[in-house]
Amino acid sequence: MPYVDVREQQLHGGFIYELGQRVSQQLGYQAAFIETPNKRIDEFMQRGRIHVICNSNPQWLENPERYHWSAPLYSEADVLLVHREQAPINSLQDLYGKNLGTQLGYVYNHTLMNAFATHKINRKNLRDHVAGLNLLRKQRLDAVIDMQRTLRYQMNHQANAPLRINSWVIERYDMHCTYSPRLPLSAERLDQALLQLRDQGMIEQLLNDN
Repeated sequence: MPYVDVREQQLHGGFIYELGQRVSQQLGYQAAFIETPNKRIDEFMQRGRIHVICNSNPQWLENPERYHWSAPLYSEADVLLVHREQAPINSLQDLYGKNLGTQLGYVYNHTLMNAFATHKINRKNLRDHVAGLNLLRKQRLDAVIDMQRTLRYQMNHQANAPLRINSWVIERYDMHCTYSPRLPLSAERLDQALLQLRDQGMIEQLLNDN
């Protein structure tokens, strides 16, 4: 959350659920939501098991040119969650030698990925948010990287945790939807529906409501 509320491998709510329902109803379709591991996204998109992914960015897919991308729909940022006793982190160099909690299979910006590859920063893949928060509380991680809205949601629901969002923004980026080559309608129709929701302020409202 606020993007997805997944329970027992089913999507029950969150921004992606609300956006999918609104767009599909507007276009005369019924949305189905399929939980997909990061490493299977490309395969599932190519064979049409899934038709649309939202909350995405071209730099996160290995071959983004294989897909049609919507216009930018909203923006996000990668930031750090740290223990309150941790000194502020203001640059990539401040992370050198530290253990950074990351999402399995997630591609970060080039500079950070290079720091992982050269072992300047120790990448520690996490099962889920709960595991990351627990390790951070025990100071077995120095920081966790995630989307700003996700971390704000976590902290709003865990006000007593000895954690804080670090002020340095690692990267800002636009968020899009990307479409399978086997999309069962024209990409232009879906583009138009998403742009209409964005320009009417509905996407921003959905983000604020979740």
